[in-house]
Amino acid sequence: MHNNKQKHRTTQQRKVILEELKKVKTHPAADEIFRMVRKRLPRISLGTVYRNLEVLTELKEIQEIELTGNLKRFDGNPENHYHLRCMICGRIDDAPFELEKDLEKKMRPFTEYTIISHKLEFIGICPKCSSELP
Repeated sequence: MHNNKQKHRTTQQRKVILEELKKVKTHPAADEIFRMVRKRLPRISLGTVYRNLEVLTELKEIQEIELTGNLKRFDGNPENHYHLRCMICGRIDDAPFELEKDLEKKMRPFTEYTIISHKLEFIGICPKCSSELP
C-alpha cells in the first residue's frame, strides 16, 4: 500500500499521461489515452494509466467527465467549464463561452443545499452526425 507522499509524487508516467491529455481537445476515454501514451512509453499498462488518471483527477490537474451511459472521459483542462455532447457519436467539445458564476448565487434562494459548484452539459447532434442524417 502506498502512502500519500508516494501516491502523489510526480512520476515520469504521470507526466507523460498529463502531457498527452493536454495536447488534445477530444476528451478521450482511458483506453484512448493508453493508446496515445504507449507511443512514448511502449511498456506502460492500461492499469497504470487508469491509476494515474485517478491520481491526476484527485490532484485536480485534470477533470473526469462522467456521462450517463458512457465511459468516463478525461479533460486536460481542470477548470470548471461547460461541455457539448453529441447524442449519436458521443463526441464531447468544450462549450464556447465562459462559466456563469452567478448561476450558483441564483440557485441559493430556491434550496436548502449549500451550493459548492455546478456542471452543465449541452446535449445535441454534432455537425458530422447532422450531415449524415437522412
